[in-house]
Amino acid sequence: MTVYTKKIEPVTSISETKEVLKSLKTLLTSSVFEKNGSIDPEIKLLLNDLSTLGKTNLNSDYPNDFIPNDEYLKTMPDIQNGSSTLIKGSKRRIQHVGISNFRLPVKFKTKSASPITLETSVTGSVSLEADKKGVNMSRIMRSFYKTNVEQFSFDVITKAISLYKEDLDSFDARIQMKFSFPMKTTSLRSELEGYQYYDIALELVDQGGVRNKILHLDYVYSSTCPCSLELSEHARKERNQLATPHSQRSVARLSVVLSGEDCLWFEDIIDLCRKAVPTETQVMVKREDEQAFAELNAANPIFVEDAARLFCAGLKADGRIGDFRVITLNMLVIRTAC
Repeated sequence: MTVYTKKIEPVTSISETKEVLKSLKTLLTSSVFEKNGSIDPEIKLLLNDLSTLGKTNLNSDYPNDFIPNDEYLKTMPDIQNGSSTLIKGSKRRIQHVGISNFRLPVKFKTKSASPITLETSVTGSVSLEADKKGVNMSRIMRSFYKTNVEQFSFDVITKAISLYKEDLDSFDARIQMKFSFPMKTTSLRSELEGYQYYDIALELVDQGGVRNKILHLDYVYSSTCPCSLELSEHARKERNQLATPHSQRSVARLSVVLSGEDCLWFEDIIDLCRKAVPTETQVMVKREDEQAFAELNAANPIFVEDAARLFCAGLKADGRIGDFRVITLNMLVIRTAC
């Protein structure tokens, strides 16, 4: 039989501990730990820890009446923006550091109506150089809040991105604003009205001072398979067999770089999509609208490849649009056109 016993660690006596602390405090007050004329941040933290040793009876009640003054604020630690000696891991540049999905109401212009205020999800990020520990995330939000009271335009978003590039001393930056844009539509035959909602994102990308304004749009439509339509008609003609072609709910995701001075309104890009692929999903339908939608789909059978090329043709013809990307999704089939 073998018996194992735990290793017994020697216990430091109180007198020995006092001597160690005394020696450490003497060292800390010397210039041994100074770097570039200031105390190393890690040593400064250790000093703060030592200063709290032996303190008891800490107040556990929230101090409602406490207001920090300037002197107190200067004493507060800022580890996130600390020395590069605090960086953990590889000292590499990080392309995007920031915050995602902070929400606030933003007032947008519309082409044919008065301005509209929409709940908007904002994502903001900056690049982080290799010699920096981190960024103060709240500065991104504060920079944006300085401009959000203005009616939205890309000039406003440009101001915001300039502010937080300056505040955070970063080389690259971006802001993206996502929202759901309502647009009133009329049914095909009954003339009922309802609101169609479009997922839109506006993005400003600043890379080394070169800025691109990008508009993203999701357009939802119905796509009737041309192959299925032909096979259904074949069954009717050859065997007198009733058959129906299959249709599917489809999405086109358009991303366009805005070019020139003329405004590309939200309504304009939506109309461009409707002209390219007219089988947009319906909001309000009665029986006559249901029949009309079936006829409209039969008149516009479309493969996913066809959709990508039709959107592409419409985008290329608009002088307000520079570079672009189109992604069309028909169930599990995906095509991309650039």
